Amino acid sequence: MIPITTASADSSQSEGYTNFIRQVIMGTTPPVFWDVTVPESGERLSLVPIDIAGSRYELWTVKTAAVPISYLLDTAYVSAYAPEGTVTIQTEDTDSPTPRTRADRPFTVTTTVKGLLSGGNVPTTSKSVNFLRHVQSYGETDGTNIDRNQATLHSQASIDRNGTNKLDYGVTAIPGSNRLTVRGEERFSIYSIKENGSSDERLDSETLLVWPVATASISGIQEGDTVRFDEVPLTFTLNNLYPKSFTYAQLYPGTPKLDTMGQILPAAQLAIDQNTPESRQWQVGSYSQFLNEDGPWTVEVVTETVFGIERLAYLTFNVNRSIKVNSMISTMENEK
Repeated sequence: MIPITTASADSSQSEGYTNFIRQVIMGTTPPVFWDVTVPESGERLSLVPIDIAGSRYELWTVKTAAVPISYLLDTAYVSAYAPEGTVTIQTEDTDSPTPRTRADRPFTVTTTVKGLLSGGNVPTTSKSVNFLRHVQSYGETDGTNIDRNQATLHSQASIDRNGTNKLDYGVTAIPGSNRLTVRGEERFSIYSIKENGSSDERLDSETLLVWPVATASISGIQEGDTVRFDEVPLTFTLNNLYPKSFTYAQLYPGTPKLDTMGQILPAAQLAIDQNTPESRQWQVGSYSQFLNEDGPWTVEVVTETVFGIERLAYLTFNVNRSIKVNSMISTMENEK
């Protein structure tokens, strides 16, 4: 038996997650599997001995919400002849059980291969491994319970040398006509090579979640409108706010200027820390107390994420509350 470490399960059972390891025994048809619940970190012996066909180990975490959502965190295949392979994904946002990023952001994939052999007398399965990249769009959904067997093989390459290799990707390859609105996942895997008709086994795999870029719009008033004494209700429509973000609408005097700190409208702010994007609509009918001077004013929607502070929508309107009185004064003097 071999020790299995669960340190990569960075979600906590106390926060509504349950972690378990599945050992899939490959020497049977169909394969037999065993599940065991494990804590956030630590190690334990494998459930049954490893035979010549090997076993695959899968580390899962399940969010115990109203609709449970499962995440495959890591996999490993162990046999007498298979080399070792690991895949890790680095993004600007690591605050998730599964790596995630935004559709317009870069990411890095690192592969490490050990145990490859050379020479004419070693098994073919020990000479090289395959590196595969799959992509899968969620369409308009959040990807809950999708069939990952429907993922598209985007590329594959052979690795025949031991060592570590970093691959930098400027943007996701998930298909979609508008590159800023795609949502889905990419899966990077290392597989052993087939030999004598045996099926190849996944040595390691990691999945990257990709969410669309947030958008917003402001309605109720238009660019250049004048506000006097009667307030015009404002409506803010927000789409695909990043799963961990703080988004708000604010007012400030003057024309638009990036990085300006204005007055946040109390009824138009939202902080989220969750698994999927959020869409929301705010309606603000009272804001005149913040308009304390005449002239141009800017209203804008700002979102703060690990990618920075970004303005999603803005417009400028004019405030004119002055009263002009036109009058005629006449006098009459009595002649004496």
